[in-house]
Amino acid sequence: MISRVHHINFLVKNLEQAVARYQEVLGVTFTQRDELLDRGVKVARVMLGETWIILVQPTDPEGTPAKHLEQHGEGFFLISYQVDDIGAASEKAGVAGTILKNTAPREGLDNWLVLDLPADKLFGVSTQFVQSAD
Repeated sequence: MISRVHHINFLVKNLEQAVARYQEVLGVTFTQRDELLDRGVKVARVMLGETWIILVQPTDPEGTPAKHLEQHGEGFFLISYQVDDIGAASEKAGVAGTILKNTAPREGLDNWLVLDLPADKLFGVSTQFVQSAD
């Protein structure tokens, strides 16, 4: 079902400062920038091996990322696992007793299909399934 870690999101207050710090300390150059208006965020991302590392700055104070940042501070936000068939992954999660946050996959960056799982069902870790072409 899961083939790899697709991406890891980290919340930051200031995207430009975070990008500069990652480059300075880790030598990482974020190659792509995006804004997801429906999610209320700006992001910078880089592919490390087979995994996207994504820095997320909330732009909508009422959105989930902003509320998480306010409550928990900067740092780890969520992990996304690559699946070949998001429908099958959804069904398996349902059979395992997980109540999905969104019942149908939503569209993410680069036409990724994303399905959110509730953190309380996975020991406090915000988790997603992602089906993508990459």
